[in-house]
Amino acid sequence: MQSIFTDKNNKPKQTDLETALGDTYQLWKELADYVNACYPEGIEEWSYTKHGWFCRIKDKKRAILYLLPRNKFFKTAFVFGQKATEQILNSDISESIRTELAAARQYAEGRGIRIDIIDNTLINDIKKLIDIKLSAK
Repeated sequence: MQSIFTDKNNKPKQTDLETALGDTYQLWKELADYVNACYPEGIEEWSYTKHGWFCRIKDKKRAILYLLPRNKFFKTAFVFGQKATEQILNSDISESIRTELAAARQYAEGRGIRIDIIDNTLINDIKKLIDIKLSAK
């Protein structure tokens, strides 16, 4: 699925993001602020791929959280190594997230999942995933 921002020459500005995400912009901001509060050394950067612009919050070596803008919602994306995957599968995180992670293909860097954020239903689970990602450093 394509980013809502597909013009390689126009990196999204905050106002563009607010307009594109609508009501979910506050949830995007809440998650980015959460990562920054838990890991102040995190680096937030926008990158462009053939699918359009996306935001990544990372430490020096790896991504902590990907934020993928869509029309009136966004996706979060994570890649988890084996230890973090086992921790998530044995947690109280929503069954839909655990099922998707269990079904995700295993790559050398881990298992990747994407989660649609259309309202605040999964925000606490996303924060738990961020905590697990940060603890697996």
